Amino acid sequence: MHIVFISSRSVTFELNNTNIYYAEKPYDVYIDQTLALENVITNVFSIYDLIPETTYEITVLGEVLTFQTERETAILNVKDFGARGDGITDDTEAIQRAIYRCPAKGLVHIPEGQYLVRPLFLKSHQTIELVKYATLLGDTQREHYPILPAQVERRDGSLLELSSWEGVPQNTFASTLTGIEVVDVKIIGEGIIDEQAHLSDWWIDHKILRGAWRPKGIFLSHCENIGIQGITVTNTPSWNLHPYFCHNIDFIDMSLISPKDSPNTDGCNPESSDHINIIGVNFSVGDDCIAIKSGKYDMGMKYHQPTSDMVVRNCMMAHGHGAVVLGSEMSGGIKNLTVTQCYFKQTDRGLRIKTRRGRGQYGIIDGITFTNIYMEDVLTPLVINMYYYCDEDGKTEYVWSKEALPVDHRTPYLGEFTFKDIVCKNVHVAAGFFYGLPEQPIKRITLDHIDISYATEIQSGIPAMMSFLDPMQGEGFHVRYVDELIIDHVHVHQPKSREFITEHVKKTIVLP
Repeated sequence: MHIVFISSRSVTFELNNTNIYYAEKPYDVYIDQTLALENVITNVFSIYDLIPETTYEITVLGEVLTFQTERETAILNVKDFGARGDGITDDTEAIQRAIYRCPAKGLVHIPEGQYLVRPLFLKSHQTIELVKYATLLGDTQREHYPILPAQVERRDGSLLELSSWEGVPQNTFASTLTGIEVVDVKIIGEGIIDEQAHLSDWWIDHKILRGAWRPKGIFLSHCENIGIQGITVTNTPSWNLHPYFCHNIDFIDMSLISPKDSPNTDGCNPESSDHINIIGVNFSVGDDCIAIKSGKYDMGMKYHQPTSDMVVRNCMMAHGHGAVVLGSEMSGGIKNLTVTQCYFKQTDRGLRIKTRRGRGQYGIIDGITFTNIYMEDVLTPLVINMYYYCDEDGKTEYVWSKEALPVDHRTPYLGEFTFKDIVCKNVHVAAGFFYGLPEQPIKRITLDHIDISYATEIQSGIPAMMSFLDPMQGEGFHVRYVDELIIDHVHVHQPKSREFITEHVKKTIVLP
């Protein structure tokens, strides 16, 4: 095992194995030879309520490791600043005072209770501890939320892209936890951030702009070295987690939970950010579990800022529209992504890449590896779609035309994709659907040890969101406009037609 997160009061370990999300068998965790956790079933586990600057010995499955918690300069209890924690009193000012007065490397302690809050703003160089049975309750009144402007001018005259909505600079309401240009912050504990969107009007007429666009659960703008461990985020007005132009962000052993029918409650959407780790996170949301983005056309052409160097590992993803999704706002590019040891359950699509003409020449997706994944009851497990039709211009002839159009500054590029060691059971619509552009085919798709089997009572549906596509049922792989397709030990059990239907694939390599 190895440490994936450590603070002054907590630590997260990950078992060194190839099992998917769950450990091979339940195990106990001992701290200094005292039982700390019993019958743990997942590969990732966390321990809380530790003492700062203390060396501990941990024993798991016969392996013994030592670790030392981090230094802590002070502890500030929010109740000492006037927080009531009764779920009725507005505790915003009390908690915000504790955050602002906390010295560098100090800890803001939020004990058991329910704390009604308006948006809280983070400060650099501190840890916020939301303990078990502590809940931040988001204010249900829209007018109580300050508005973050899309862009602001710094004192030196430079422009800060502060806030966005679906890949475009837009005014948004501040989120329950909002970080703007903060560094070295950790948010830890077993507590809950409940945005209470189900008790407000955030999900009503959600596509209509009213004052500003909806807040997220946690919004990080131009932040660096941020780690969030353990907490549950639920009932968010829109996306749960949104890092925007951020660096070195860790989301560890969290739960992101919203109703299946809640609008746009994506789990985690990194945008134009790099070095992102999502490890041991449990998703059950109303839209994509993870949607990786880098802005629409103007932002991509202006900043050329991809989301890159990202790892998703040992996660459970359920009920979302897609489990791990790339795009469609990807005009700055997406590079160097690895998704492994993940379990997808009852999502519409599993691993999904979506783009289209108009996303721009810096919209490059390349170096993408999906490996060691199990899917159950996923309608279409693997999708790469260069004809994605959402937004006002999504159904124009420029987007849907199957003619080879000129390659220019508006044309996106899809490079190399590896799908390896993937098992998909109870598939419904199609095993996979890959559709490149005739003028810019997908460069290479590798399918390596893939096993597909279908549901007994099979559903029909559209495998990808593109114009003029008929519903499918029990289909194998459909592959169009790909330069190179590599097939290595791919088994599709009793599809309704052929295992592979290919058109305009320049080179197909079938390995024995």
